[in-house]
Amino acid sequence: MSSEQSPDQKHEFEQGPEGVRLARFLAHAGVASRRHSEEIIHAGRVQVNGQTVTTQGVRIDPERDQISVDGKRIQPAKRKVYILINKPAGYVSTAYDPQQRPTVLSLVPPKIRQLRVYPVGRLDIDTSGLLLLTNDGDFALQLTHPRYSTQKHYEALVQGHPDAAALDALRHGVPIHEDDGGIYRTSPAEVRVLRQSENGTSLMLTLHEGHKRQVRRMLRAVGHPVRQLIRVGVGNLTLRNVAPGKWRNLTEAEVQQLMKEHTKDKDKN
Repeated sequence: MSSEQSPDQKHEFEQGPEGVRLARFLAHAGVASRRHSEEIIHAGRVQVNGQTVTTQGVRIDPERDQISVDGKRIQPAKRKVYILINKPAGYVSTAYDPQQRPTVLSLVPPKIRQLRVYPVGRLDIDTSGLLLLTNDGDFALQLTHPRYSTQKHYEALVQGHPDAAALDALRHGVPIHEDDGGIYRTSPAEVRVLRQSENGTSLMLTLHEGHKRQVRRMLRAVGHPVRQLIRVGVGNLTLRNVAPGKWRNLTEAEVQQLMKEHTKDKDKN
């Protein structure tokens, strides 16, 4: 079926302010984050009542309309799931990997995967540590919002021994090169030295944003490439009592605290 929509077809799905945006519905159903859901729609992989929809902002009625992704009927997630997982290095932070590398979803049992959980943000394949999984689109969106992102805490083993100038640069923000050739100046990071040895220096860093491979790129920019990187915390969450490759459910209080922290940070801005 063509992904082009006639005016009549487009009108059929735009149900006015009482409807639900299609990307929001997909996120709530646990298909993907809202941003990724928009990409899925744009790629022509979503059908509403048998018609392929590629327009963003289309509204649907979840009670009446039949929604499919890649031909598979999508039902809203009835049970919201919030999981903390200690990701080992060597696993990719996606629900599916075309290169057939192991994904973080392989670390949780099938009954959890059946609830259509997906990672909240990403950790590089070489980075280990705290990662959240959920099927709650609003939760994922708020925790990964580019402007009001939750604090993330990292322990990095770097080459050499950063001097005061290198540490101050990290605390004030450093320019890093983007994939498109542009230059981005990072926001100030909190950083302190944990220990030093012949193998290098261990640093604790706290970031308030989450650009691609940001910690590694920041430390390379100040002349101290990362040898090992672990995310040890997100907000008030830590890896306490969660061994590498293991997971646990977040408590209701932990979920509410994360949402509260995000709202508080948002109000400050």
